[in-house]
Amino acid sequence: MRAFAYQRTTEVRDALSLVAEHDGARFLAGGTNLVDLMKAGVESPARLVDIRSLALGEISETPEGGLVLGATVTNSAVAADPRVRRRYPALSQAILAGASGQLRNMATVGGNLLQRTRCSYFADPSEACNKRVPGSGCSALNGAHHNHAVLDWTQHCVATHPSDMAVPLAAFDAVVRYETLDGTAEVPLSEFYLPVGDRPDLETVLPDGALITAVVLPAAKVAVTSRYRKVRERASYAFATVSVAAALDIQDGLVQDVRLALGGVASRPWRARLAESALRGGPFTAERISAAADLELAVAQPLRDNGYKVTLARNLIEAVLSDLVADMGEGPSR
Repeated sequence: MRAFAYQRTTEVRDALSLVAEHDGARFLAGGTNLVDLMKAGVESPARLVDIRSLALGEISETPEGGLVLGATVTNSAVAADPRVRRRYPALSQAILAGASGQLRNMATVGGNLLQRTRCSYFADPSEACNKRVPGSGCSALNGAHHNHAVLDWTQHCVATHPSDMAVPLAAFDAVVRYETLDGTAEVPLSEFYLPVGDRPDLETVLPDGALITAVVLPAAKVAVTSRYRKVRERASYAFATVSVAAALDIQDGLVQDVRLALGGVASRPWRARLAESALRGGPFTAERISAAADLELAVAQPLRDNGYKVTLARNLIEAVLSDLVADMGEGPSR
């Protein structure tokens, strides 16, 4: 690991100024991803600005009944919060599926959204990776890519986004609040991550030097009946092969609202809007579930070794939605 300077601050404005004043400076919260990348030689910030002492470590209510998750709230605190567990159960389930207890105790809300891909080629400086070194190529295209993207990838990058937390946040229309030296701004999570394009190293719309200060969860009746399920290569701590966050509201046999998001299939949390539209407003039947899943995955472009992900995602959508209906004491009609 290369030598770096370290500073701690207690004010957001000071943190922003310190990063702006020093080329190569980075914010440090839990460090569960950044420090590992520094050890591997993938990241080499000249200065770390520790933000754990900023007043961003609380979960608060919105006037409408939603929640504001401060950027330095730990993953463990979010998962254990009674309001999260009651109003957005899929979020709590996703966090608990996301890492070991030790990591959840350190990892933060803001850092979780900004974690880098776990593609092995990205983490190995000896390999070609456009996300790490733009223009160097993508070793995963013809290499070991069985756990890479099947949706929205390009020849420049086939890596997936690793966050479990971000998947239900996408389903629940979360909003990312951030601050720069010019003031405060917000961006919907649906617009937060950039498409891969020809610059996969550019991952979010955050301006240079911006600091995430909170994630806002809008009040949503449908979120109360939600579930997160993750398929991984081993039952213990591992990143998702495919995951699904789903929420469902059925009244008088008709789907009033439905939310679906996928993890492990693209460079960002994948909001399944085509499937949602196909289900919303009609009866909840096994045939309509299958048709909706097929519609969403029709644009999938699997690589040589990961076509199984398309089938897995389809089956997982069907299973999670069916489980939600069973939780309501009903079942899909046929």
